[in-house]
Amino acid sequence: MSDDLRAQVARQFIESIPHARALGMSFVEIGAGTAELSMPYDKRLIGDPATGVVHGGAISTLMDTCSGAAVMAHPVNPGSTATLDLRIDYMRAATPGQTLVARAECYHVTRTVAFVRAVAMDDNRDNPVATATGAFTVEIAGADV
Repeated sequence: MSDDLRAQVARQFIESIPHARALGMSFVEIGAGTAELSMPYDKRLIGDPATGVVHGGAISTLMDTCSGAAVMAHPVNPGSTATLDLRIDYMRAATPGQTLVARAECYHVTRTVAFVRAVAMDDNRDNPVATATGAFTVEIAGADV
């Protein structure tokens, strides 16, 4: 499968996920083992009404979805994926009113597991909202497991 076709399949799959649509996620960029998704600020996603800060669960969902897209877009992954493990470190509260962007890179793939790094940012790209590392399933045809 070509990189362009792999990216198209990953994009269509992620766009078909109901929670991704409900959160307003959209692709910014997708490439060979990388993905960038955005999620607009939405009052429905506020975790603290006093401050207007987006709930951490929405941020983790954005990072998980973006990471899965990066795995699906990796040149050696032939298909879908599922999250095995995702560790998220929250660095600071996202700025109320700003769109969140997650960028993920699938940096290593074994016969059965893909490893990903991700970052979530608001308008201040030099000061991340959160970072993540994760492990995702892969099924490589003919792999001896």
